[in-house]
Amino acid sequence: MEPTKGKGRAIVIGGSLGGLFAANLLLARGWDVKVYERASDDLATRGAGIGTHEELFAVMRELGITIDQTIGVAVNRRMCLALDGSLVYELTVPQVMSAWARVYRPLKAMLPDRCYRPGTALKAFTEHADRVVVELSDGSRDECDLLIGADGIRSTLRSIWQPTAQPVYVGYIAWRGVMQESAMPPALHAQLMPNYAFGLPEGEMMLAYPVPGKGDDVRPGHRGYNFVWYRPTDEHSQLPDLCSDATGRCHGQSIAPPLIRPEVIRSIKKTAHEVLAPQIAEAFELTEQPFFQAIYDLESTTIAKGRVALLGDAAFVARPHIGAGVSKAALDALDLVNQLDAAPGDVAGALATYDVRRRNFGSKVVQRSRWVGGYVQWHGKPKHLHPDNMMPSAPENVLREIGAPLAKIKELHEMM
Repeated sequence: MEPTKGKGRAIVIGGSLGGLFAANLLLARGWDVKVYERASDDLATRGAGIGTHEELFAVMRELGITIDQTIGVAVNRRMCLALDGSLVYELTVPQVMSAWARVYRPLKAMLPDRCYRPGTALKAFTEHADRVVVELSDGSRDECDLLIGADGIRSTLRSIWQPTAQPVYVGYIAWRGVMQESAMPPALHAQLMPNYAFGLPEGEMMLAYPVPGKGDDVRPGHRGYNFVWYRPTDEHSQLPDLCSDATGRCHGQSIAPPLIRPEVIRSIKKTAHEVLAPQIAEAFELTEQPFFQAIYDLESTTIAKGRVALLGDAAFVARPHIGAGVSKAALDALDLVNQLDAAPGDVAGALATYDVRRRNFGSKVVQRSRWVGGYVQWHGKPKHLHPDNMMPSAPENVLREIGAPLAKIKELHEMM
C-alpha cells in the first residue's frame, strides 16, 4: 500500500500491538508518525498464546501482512474433561490459535526505525487549538496534530486525561504458561495436542490449547501448549501474598514471573492435580514458568476529543474470555484512520465520530466478557448475589462462548 502525502503528524504513545497497528495504518494513509514506547527491551519476549478472529486477519492483510498456515495452529475440536479425565462434552469450533509475538513481530518489522523511540515515556501533554505538545521522560518535547494513547491498561495518557477511569479488579486471576510440545509424553500428546481442552471446576475455568512454539514455529513437534486458568483470588489477602517475592516485598497486583516464589509454583501445580483432569494437570506440571495476571474491567467515558484519542486497552479492557483484546485494538486503529480519511483536515470532527463508534463497541465487548466471565465470578456463590443476566453454567455454554467468532455475536457484529 503506497502512502499519500501530507495528512499531518501523529504521535502514538505505546509501541505494543495497538500502537503498532495505529502507526502502520497512519503511515500507509500518508501521516508522519512517531511512536514512543516506555520499555527499552524487545516486546516480542512478552505475551503468550492468543485466540484469533477473522477481523484481526483482515486488518493485517490491509497492511500487506501475509496470513498463511504459519500464523498459528488450527484447532477444530473443543473438549471438556471431568476430574477423572473422562469426556464431559465436546464441540466442533474451527479456530486458529496463535501467539502474541506472532502478531507483534511483523507489525514491528514494517515500522521504519525512524518512527520508533524505545525507552521514552510520556510525562505530560498540552492541547492547543492547532496542535498537541508532549513532554517526554528524557526531557525532550515534541508536537503533533494528533495524539494517540495506545499504552495499555495502565495508560499514562489516560491517567492524565481521565484520572477517574481506572481498572477494576474483578475478583479472579489467570494463571498462564506454555509448555513445549517436545516435552509431552506420547500418550498425553495424543490426547491433548490436537485439541482445545477445558477443565471446569466449580467457580474456575481452565483453557488449554496448542500455539506456535519458540520462534513462532508451527511445525509438529515444535509447537507449544498454552494454559489459561482462571481462579477466584481475594484482592486483600491472597493476591498480595502471590505478588510478594522471596524477600517479602509485595509488587502490587502483579509480579514478574521470575520473582514468583518457588513455593507458590509448587502449590499451584499441586492444586492442579487436585481439581483438574489428570491429562491437563500433568501437562501443567510440565510447564517450566507458570505466571499469573489479575483480571480487570476498564471502561472509559470518553475515548477521543479534540486532538487526543485512546485505543485498545488504553480505552477499554475486556476480560480475556471472548479473545477479542488484540482484535479490538486492530479494529480501533482501523476505525480511527478511516474516520480521519472521511473528514480530511478535521481531526476533531473525525475523533468525535470515532469516540461514539468505538466507545459503543468497547462497552459491548466489556459487557459480553462480563457475561462469559460470570462463570468464574459467580458460579458456586449464593444465587441472590448473581447478576440478572448471567451465562448459564453448563459446559456446552462455556465451550460455545469462549473465543466465539465475532461475526456470530450479534451485538458486536452489527457494530463492526
